Amino acid sequence: MLIAAAVCPCPPLLVPEVAAGAAPELDGLRAACSEAVRALAAARPDCLIVVGPADLAGRGKHAQGAAGSFRGFGVELDVRLAAPTAEGTSGGDAAGRGPSPELPPSPPTLPTSLAVGAWLLEHAGWDAAVPVEGLGVGEPLAAERCIEVGRELAGRAERVALLVMGDGTACRTLKAPGYLDERAAPFDAEVARALAAADTGALAALDEELAYELKAAGRAPMQVLAGAGEGARLKGELRYDEAPYGVGYFVASWLS
Repeated sequence: MLIAAAVCPCPPLLVPEVAAGAAPELDGLRAACSEAVRALAAARPDCLIVVGPADLAGRGKHAQGAAGSFRGFGVELDVRLAAPTAEGTSGGDAAGRGPSPELPPSPPTLPTSLAVGAWLLEHAGWDAAVPVEGLGVGEPLAAERCIEVGRELAGRAERVALLVMGDGTACRTLKAPGYLDERAAPFDAEVARALAAADTGALAALDEELAYELKAAGRAPMQVLAGAGEGARLKGELRYDEAPYGVGYFVASWLS
């Protein structure tokens, strides 16, 4: 059953090394994301599933410890998805002999959204003893299938948590990646309202075609959340709702 969820955007610029000189501009967003992830940890889930948009190569499941990289964005930075140590914990073995050896390097397989999620978990000090899995969701995935996937995820364990990575529209200003579209602000406003109210029905009802036209990359992951949250009666909190660079970014918590 879903007992907690966090929604965070997934631009590589969230990572300070990628943002470089522009890094301070998103400090408030990073802080909100860290608070949302820490709230997930405080819910004491049995497992965490990180869900984010992915192209064909990154779709499907990604195991705990899977590698991601930001080298394609000009920085020599690699991440692991809540990488477990050799002893299965993040704090050393039972005898207190210090941290276990790091896992050997492996080629990056995580899509960018999940790599950003992995960075957020590391930045927030996620306990690697809590099992973590990644799920890359294709942008064209139909709403009905997204909802089915969410229901399946919620049934994985007695206490399931989701970290949902996804942006709003990319058409909020003239300089936005998708240029200005007057439909973008109302679309994002409805998403923000649904996240604040933990309204699974509203997320499930998001228009797939409109989301595609407005370049709302988080539509499918958020509809996975809609399926997972059915009947959970969680309470929503919107922690961030802005559109820097003309892209809608939301941070939200759904908690019991």
